[in-house]
Amino acid sequence: MRAHHEHLRAAYGVGAGDEVVDIGCGTGLTTREAARAAAPGRVVGVDVSERMLERARQLTAAEGLDNVRYELGDAQVHRFDPAGFDVAISRFGTMFFTDPAAAFANVAAALRPGARLVLLVWQRHEHNEWARAIDAALGDAAQPPRPGGDPFSLGDADATAGILESAGFDGVRFEDVHEPVLYGDDVDAALAFVRGFQNTSAALASLTDAEAARTVERLREMLEAHYSDKRGVVLDSRSWLITARRRR
Repeated sequence: MRAHHEHLRAAYGVGAGDEVVDIGCGTGLTTREAARAAAPGRVVGVDVSERMLERARQLTAAEGLDNVRYELGDAQVHRFDPAGFDVAISRFGTMFFTDPAAAFANVAAALRPGARLVLLVWQRHEHNEWARAIDAALGDAAQPPRPGGDPFSLGDADATAGILESAGFDGVRFEDVHEPVLYGDDVDAALAFVRGFQNTSAALASLTDAEAARTVERLREMLEAHYSDKRGVVLDSRSWLITARRRR
């Protein structure tokens, strides 16, 4: 996500003293970067994975950051401090809400009037080579997204703008981000990473051992086709950088 991250960092405009919430913070890369920019302001990272949050806490302690707090929770129902934040950010952490309207209304309630919302989300499936290539390699075993598990759920700009406006945001803007996804320095690392995707592991689990072995080989061949000595395994992607402000 390195190339995507630069777009997010340039857009969120976190400044000294800002109070920031990072939605779906994972292991806290975006949280820690926001904390350095916001100091002495505080940053709260929220995620549903305790394992990722534990790693985030370790990394934050190692970097000596004392203005960060991590909370385990689902942002669509999490009890945030009401009107407690100046900025909400998320790097691919908001696409998995089962009820996005309720989720963004909850996030809006956590923001002060005029506060900024800055998100990166995937565009639609057909605009993302990495997703199409993986699904093609999985073939008939490719699984439909489960409820709350569709990474492209916010890819329709018109529909997403409507959700955000209804949730209490104004000035919703979409910027097309066309950057590569870097899967690893070598094919073995990339294959291990792709096999860890929920849809990939579910597809492989649905097959016989022989079928799964053939499917893994197709995945390897696909990744080899996108490998170069200079960049490793790289696939194309399209995402939206979404910015908006909490309605005053």
